[in-house]
Amino acid sequence: MGDGFDEHEVVAETFEQKDPVGIIIVSHADLGSALFRAAEFLLGTQYDCCAVSINTSHDVSETVQRLEDAANRLDQGTGVLILTDMFGGNPTNISLSLLGKHNIEIVTGVNLPMLLKVFSSRHLPLDKLAETARKAGLDGIVVTGKMLSKSKKKDL
Repeated sequence: MGDGFDEHEVVAETFEQKDPVGIIIVSHADLGSALFRAAEFLLGTQYDCCAVSINTSHDVSETVQRLEDAANRLDQGTGVLILTDMFGGNPTNISLSLLGKHNIEIVTGVNLPMLLKVFSSRHLPLDKLAETARKAGLDGIVVTGKMLSKSKKKDL
């Protein structure tokens, strides 16, 4: 006991959740649904996740209710990660209305590399999953011409 070892700190660092974090993709038009289908094409069927589209055929209050319903349905006690298409857009602004009411985190700029990483890392605690999503989204953006020209110079 007096060896300076704190068992609780070690457990907290290696903790993996039994229940996966719920995932909601909120986007303009059908972008979220298309990303979701692409991810399932690559990884197989995903559970405890959905896409909510923001379009002109639904008023804001109806969309907020759909998002609330999804968050309630998908939270298995470990929270819900909401991925939106762009900061400052209606999908993000509407999603922000859930902060303080639900155990959620919102990450903007969803792309396929981000979504693939999120789906394969849902055992992480919500805050760590959100940071993992952000990093994967950034790492998935590559200027290929510049990268390939650097690679060719190395080969010479």
